[in-house]
Amino acid sequence: MPAYSAPVTDMLYVLGELLSVESVLSELPGHADASLPLMGEVLREAARFCSEIVFPLNRLGDQEGCTLDNGVVRTPKGFPEAYAAFVASGWAGLSHDANHGGQGLPRALQVLFDEMLSSANFSFGLVTSLTCAAVKAISAHAGRSTGRLSASYGQR
Repeated sequence: MPAYSAPVTDMLYVLGELLSVESVLSELPGHADASLPLMGEVLREAARFCSEIVFPLNRLGDQEGCTLDNGVVRTPKGFPEAYAAFVASGWAGLSHDANHGGQGLPRALQVLFDEMLSSANFSFGLVTSLTCAAVKAISAHAGRSTGRLSASYGQR
C-alpha cells in the first residue's frame, strides 16, 4: 500500500540553513519564541497527522467523492472524523492570532503544513484551506467596523 512521508528534514533545512528563520522571526512581533526546535516538533507532528489520518482517506475520497442529498453535501466516509481531529488537534488555528483561539505560530509553519495536507490528500487540503482563508478575511476586515474582533473564535 502506498504511504505518504512528509519531507520534514528538507523543510527544516530550508528554514534553518537557507532562511535563517530564527533570526528573522526574532525581529518580528509575537514570534521571538519560535525556535527551530519548536518548529521541528510542530512539523513532525503535522507529518504524523497527514500520514496517519489524512493520507489514508485519499483513495476513498476519489472513489466516493462528495454527494448532494436533499440540499446537503455529504463528504466521503472518514472526512468528517478527520476534520474533527484536525480541529481538535489545533491545526485549524496554527498561525492565527492566539487572542482569537489560534496558536499564533509563524505563517511559515502554516504554509508548510498546508503543503503536507495537499500532498497527502489534495481534496482534504481544499476543505481546510477554506476555513483558514475565511479566518484571515474576517481578521483583516471585521475589526474595521466594530473597532475590535470578537474573542469567540475557536470557543465553540
